[in-house]
Amino acid sequence: MEEGLSEKDAVNGLGAVDTIVSQIVADIPLTKLVKKRITPQKRLNVWEIILLVLGCPIWLSLAIAVSAVILALYVSLWAVIISLWAIFISLIGCALGCIVAAVIGFAQGGGLTGIAVIGAGVVCAGLSVFMFYGCKSATKGILLFTKRVSLSVKTCFIKKEKA
Repeated sequence: MEEGLSEKDAVNGLGAVDTIVSQIVADIPLTKLVKKRITPQKRLNVWEIILLVLGCPIWLSLAIAVSAVILALYVSLWAVIISLWAIFISLIGCALGCIVAAVIGFAQGGGLTGIAVIGAGVVCAGLSVFMFYGCKSATKGILLFTKRVSLSVKTCFIKKEKA
């Protein structure tokens, strides 16, 4: 508005409200959100403390089990991505190895064998090109998934205030 824009134009220039809110939530550290949300608003009664202590073997073991399963699934996703990249590197190694084997085969007088090995090397090189783009998009997908999950976890700790 200081630059001569009307109030409506200035508000429209900021962007959508959901975009601004999601950017603010993404910028706030998760530890700060958890600390603010976990801080008790009132003191617990004696009976509530007793129930928490007596129920601890059940709810604590369930919480640990759920956390372990979620962590295992997440690690498994990244293990698949690492395996895909390992296959890509193996295909490049096979292509280079076939070229070296073909040169050695030609040097020893095995013309048809050398041609077959060069063909295998070209196939491996071609597959490695396709594999690279697949690995790249899979990695981007997992990173986007990670970002969305962390943003959704953050939004669980934010209370929506009524206007």
